[in-house]
Amino acid sequence: MTRVVACVDDSAGGLPKIAASSSVENTGMRHGYITNRDEVALSLRHALQEVEKELGTKIKTAAIAIGGVGISSEYAIGNSISTRADGIISKFDIEKAIQDAEGHIDLKNKTILQAFPVMFKVDGKEIPARPEGIAGSKLEVKTLFITCYQQHLDDLLAVAQECGVRITGFTPTPLATQKLLLTDLQRNFGCTLIDIGAETVSVSVFENNDLTSLFVFGIGSLDITKDIALGLRVTPEEAESIKLGTVSFQNTPKKKLDEIIEARLSDIFELVDKYFRKIGRSGLLPAGAIIIGGGSRMQLVETVAKNMLRTPVKVAHVDLPGTKGPVKDNRLLVAYSIATSNEEPQQSSTKNSNKGSTTGSIRRSLSHLTIKSPEGDGIIDSIKAFFKQLIP
Repeated sequence: MTRVVACVDDSAGGLPKIAASSSVENTGMRHGYITNRDEVALSLRHALQEVEKELGTKIKTAAIAIGGVGISSEYAIGNSISTRADGIISKFDIEKAIQDAEGHIDLKNKTILQAFPVMFKVDGKEIPARPEGIAGSKLEVKTLFITCYQQHLDDLLAVAQECGVRITGFTPTPLATQKLLLTDLQRNFGCTLIDIGAETVSVSVFENNDLTSLFVFGIGSLDITKDIALGLRVTPEEAESIKLGTVSFQNTPKKKLDEIIEARLSDIFELVDKYFRKIGRSGLLPAGAIIIGGGSRMQLVETVAKNMLRTPVKVAHVDLPGTKGPVKDNRLLVAYSIATSNEEPQQSSTKNSNKGSTTGSIRRSLSHLTIKSPEGDGIIDSIKAFFKQLIP
């Protein structure tokens, strides 16, 4: 699905409200990647037109979430030597160390979406905060890089250009909702945010208030629909309704249906737990797992997740604020989170600032579509802008 959300600021100072939204079927993508550019462009145009009709204004710019298999995280350590005569660590030294860390990751066919410095050392001693202004000769920075395939960005860029939308910023889909759903206490103690989509499952891990790991699996709730259709010999449409409990299947015992759903959910959470074991966090996240996405609506999700992950589990239910009352469609959660971010979207180029935009205070977001800006130096400028935000 292509989802578009337009928000307006709340005059009372609360969360921005959804002024218009649309969800349009998108048959041109697979696991978050474009397989048919014409189909994706058609879906995006229709979604934009629906929102523009309701708003009464044309959408020219957007902040976008990027998802799909291939998004992953990787740590690297970079070093720099103090360049000031008085031996004080400067912002320039920090930037040089982060750039050095970037040189130590394998970017074959990939590009950097975001980078998070997570640990600093000055002359071999760990510093609990940013080291700017501290005396020392050698700086070491451990940085977490979020990457995706370059071709993915290039294809999406072409679609956005066709639809006349200029991209002002982007956020990896697995990170889009964490500020809205997770508390500081959860992020500090250690937790995971699991998004079960139709074709992918994304996992983000947080500890000490920092993102520590991210990965996307090529499996999702659509696989459960297929299993039900095959197991019960029903149509895909009937299988989807049965999966979500909107209709019952009278001719088959509930036990058999539960067995079908539980088997595939077990496969999903087994993959997640294997990933946790790989990063040394299996059963070691005190604040547990928070599950979102269309697949989280299945009744057995919480039970299977608790058994497989051996950790507290909570399925997130959020009523999104709308101009005409609460919006209960949590499938819009990613798009809403991008549109209502308290921070300015990550800039792809200083030329692409949306200040002074004719669309006023309305902020937009397209979930599952992300494009590198067509102006400026693309991802390089984006990374530099992000570093400047980290190091004031």
